[in-house]
Parts: sequence; C-alpha cells; structure tokens
Amino acid sequence: MTQVAYIMAASHSGSTLLSMLLGSHPQVATIGEIRLSPRSMGDLARYRCSCGELIQECGFWRKVKEAMIRRGFAFDVAHAGTDYQEADSRYARRLLGPLHRGRFLECIRDIGLGVSPIWRKKLPDVHRRNAALISAVAEITKAEIIVDSSKGALRLKYLLRNPELHVKVIHLIRDGRGVALTYMDPARFADAKDPARRGGGMGGDRENERLPMARAAYTWRRCVEEAESILRRLPPSQWIEVHYEDYCADPNTTLVRLHRFLGVAPGRQPREFRAVPQHVIGNGMRLDATSQVVLDDCWKSVLKTEELRVFDRIAGKVNNRYGYA
Repeated sequence: MTQVAYIMAASHSGSTLLSMLLGSHPQVATIGEIRLSPRSMGDLARYRCSCGELIQECGFWRKVKEAMIRRGFAFDVAHAGTDYQEADSRYARRLLGPLHRGRFLECIRDIGLGVSPIWRKKLPDVHRRNAALISAVAEITKAEIIVDSSKGALRLKYLLRNPELHVKVIHLIRDGRGVALTYMDPARFADAKDPARRGGGMGGDRENERLPMARAAYTWRRCVEEAESILRRLPPSQWIEVHYEDYCADPNTTLVRLHRFLGVAPGRQPREFRAVPQHVIGNGMRLDATSQVVLDDCWKSVLKTEELRVFDRIAGKVNNRYGYA
C-alpha cells in the first residue's frame, strides 16, 4: 500500500512550498498537485515543470509516462485522469462541484452520484490511476512517501476511500487576510517573483482571476470550513495541523515535527531544498530560484482599513479560531 501525505489547505496558503520542503527529504518525494487538472495548468505547450523545462519535454515526466504504461495506463499529463471532479457526465460534474459539506450532505452527494452509471464506472478507474501514478513516482524517485498538495477536501474524501493508498493529512493554515490578498491579486501576491514565469511559466497578469475582498474572504472561509468538516471524521493519529507562519519562522522545527508524523527519519533535510531535483506542478513559486523561506505578511501594509473590515465581518471569527487576532 503506497503512503501518501496529503496537504489540505485553502489555495495560496503555502502548500507548494511546503510540499517542496518535504519532497527534498530522501525518503519523500512530490510532484505537487497530483490531481493534474488541465483547468489549472492552462496551455500545456507553454507550461513549465519546476525543473524549468517545458512539461511536455521534461525527462522526468517521460519516465512517468513509461512507468504508467508498464502499469497498464496510457498517460498524458494534460489528461491524466487523476482528478475526481473531471467527470464525463454533466450531471456528475454538477454534483462534484460544491466543496465538501459535512457528513449528511456528503451522503446526499454519494447517493446522487450513485445513480449515475458513468460515475460508477469512472470512480474505480480514477482510484486505479491515482494509485498507479503515485506508485510510479515512488518507483522513479525511490521515495517511501509521496506528497500530494492538491489541497481540496473533496479530493481527500476519495483518496481516503482508495483501497491502494494509505493517506495521512497535513492541514495547512495561513492567516486568512494574507490568503484573501492573494485572491484579490494572484499575479502579484501568489505567483513567481519573475513576471515572465507567472501563469505556469507563460507570464500574464491573471486579471480574470481577481476577486473583490468580500468574495475572497468568503472563499477562504469556506475552504477552512470544508477542511474542518472532513477532519472531524478522522482519528487524531491520521492528521496534523501546521501554520504557514510557523514553518516560515522556523522551517527546521516544523519539518522535524512533520517527519515524525510521517514516520521518516527527522533531520535529514538539505540546507538548500531547491538543490534537490524536483518536478512540481502547482503555484508559480516552484519556479523561483531561492531556497530561502521568508514569511510573506505583506497584507499588513497592503490591505486597506475598509478591506480589513470586510474580511473581519465575513471570516473574522474563523480566523480568530486559529489564533489570528
């Protein structure tokens, strides 16, 4: 049974950085977001792997394709078949659209999906494809644990039901005000430092993704609430909570804590995590050059008083619950 460390978080909470830090340990590897959704990757002909190569020309991903073929699966990173929400049925896609909503509503979702013959056929195939891809990455990297930074609780729900995987969960929390700012201007506050490398290496201002503060605050709050709804059903031994601010302030202490949780030898982390070859899909920071871990709290100087009031009205109570005053 393949071991998976699943990072569950709101987007732009530092999951890509954390996955790369964990993936630099000799017993751990990551490719970032294993769901491999073509919606988030955009134009594959221009999308860059974290190694700097165009993803369709990257030698590592060619090895993955060969390993998947040996496991009986045709593989194309643009259509990997590992995203549980990429259904061939409009009916199933509608049911899979909402975030995780707690036990009762998830039962309703399961019943609704169960009447779809397309979904009943698809689910076992997606289970097998996820297990095969994770196994292939483990084989190529010779790692014992594979980190999936796909973040969403609904994906986690199905990974936990995958009979070929043993999943441990890292619940990553970041001050919601900082996350909300990234939703308001993702190109500037949630992407590669070099503008030419933003948008997966394609550049661009990501103008169409910007949200007003009210929507940004609500989006962050719902992501936290959906994480809480699934964690309530897991035993304490299966998940751990980590704060973005803590691992930025003291990466080594946080990583030792996570290594112990995952059952790998602590203290074997290289000083320069980018010195370890990695082939990560996800946030644009994977394309940055520095291994320095620096706290990004620019929301304190960027957000206006009125924007902070809006955030506090919509998501302040949830933020306070995690110790952010």
